[in-house]
Amino acid sequence: METSPPHPPAESKTRLSIVIPVFNEAGTIEQVIDRVTAATVPGRSVEMQIIVINDGSTDDTQPVLETIAAEREIQILSHDRNRGKGASLRSGFEHATGDIVIVQDADLEYDPSEYHKLVEPILDGKADVVFGSRFAGGEAHRVLYFWHSLGNKFLTLLSNMFTNLNLTDMEVCYKAFRKEILDQIRLRENRFGFEPEITAKVARLKCRIHEVGISYAGRTYDEGKKIGWKDGIRAIWCILKYNIWSRQ
Repeated sequence: METSPPHPPAESKTRLSIVIPVFNEAGTIEQVIDRVTAATVPGRSVEMQIIVINDGSTDDTQPVLETIAAEREIQILSHDRNRGKGASLRSGFEHATGDIVIVQDADLEYDPSEYHKLVEPILDGKADVVFGSRFAGGEAHRVLYFWHSLGNKFLTLLSNMFTNLNLTDMEVCYKAFRKEILDQIRLRENRFGFEPEITAKVARLKCRIHEVGISYAGRTYDEGKKIGWKDGIRAIWCILKYNIWSRQ
């Protein structure tokens, strides 16, 4: 009696949770979500959970998001007032159900087509956390502010001195985490202090951290860039706080 050959097991899908904090980005958020939706990881089977946090926007961000949600599957969370990037990410992380969580800004500075660079070291079992870097590799970068770039490098150097890591771009948006890692971390910062805080805390967990070069199409302040010198001062405080004084 002839028997049919066994069917190969179905390839398991990796679930990516893309967490997007939004504040007054009505002009760019639809393009960002289009690019996120179109992103692929060559050679891998992935599905995406897209979580958008409207952080008290005062422009047309909310109606734009509602229009997008009527056409595609995204999850919208809303803050009744602007609480900051860190607070928005906390809200998004609480709702993330993916195997890997990626932070995505709502402007057009970072390219979702490069997600594969962030997730492949994790999928290959080599990393728990992956940082993008605007200063490593040969990817395209828009030429903008000298002092802003110098400030980023200074903050990265200061952070590295306390964490004993050799990152080139601690302040970068693009970071990917195994969900199990985020579940072990209690985040406190509400604004851009998220970056030095999360860096200190993944370093303390002795995570396997990789860094990959990414492209960067930076915006000017006239085009809507929001981070400023006060956030740089806060970042210095957070580096000291989360590496010396507050270890939780």
